[in-house]
Amino acid sequence: MPYLVPPHIPPGRLADLEQPVLTAAGDLHLRPWRSEDAPAVVAAFSDPAIQHWHLRRADSQDEARDWIGQWQDAWRSRTGAHWAVVRPGGAGDGTGEVLGRVSLRSLMTAMGMAECSYWVLPAARGRGVAPGAVSALARWAFDEIGFERIELAHSVRNEPSCRVAAKAGFALEGTRRRSLRHADGWHDMHLHARLRGDDARG
Repeated sequence: MPYLVPPHIPPGRLADLEQPVLTAAGDLHLRPWRSEDAPAVVAAFSDPAIQHWHLRRADSQDEARDWIGQWQDAWRSRTGAHWAVVRPGGAGDGTGEVLGRVSLRSLMTAMGMAECSYWVLPAARGRGVAPGAVSALARWAFDEIGFERIELAHSVRNEPSCRVAAKAGFALEGTRRRSLRHADGWHDMHLHARLRGDDARG
């Protein structure tokens, strides 16, 4: 049964593309994850705030390497795109300290839509890392790939994420009631979105 609407992003747009390194404000780079980043992933998911909002923990570097492998596989299968947010060392080769993670998941290329998620390690918070990384990822998704809409959702109790969304140009569109269950029960979720052509504040 044929579709009446052609795919928004043509099939194959991502097929042969190597995952790029992206630049963001504040001298940040977004680069593909590497297995040697496992200690940073363990540190992140040992943080109580990240555990609370992201619902998981990492108990070992082996487990973290498995996650990194899944993130790498997601790019190869074109089901997701995950980057480490780093501030490069003196060589400028992207091998500097890992500050956080930003990703696109639930890629629906036919509809031109995806969902953005992120976290930042405690020591890097309050320095513009999250809005800068999210803004850079959105620019790439809109300008280079052709997405039309990127969504961002977070618990209504997660006020820092609400501020990140606003700084990155994601408009608050509404509230999904009892949309996600955390360790402390069901949470209403704010839904933000940024469209191609929206003003980028971050």
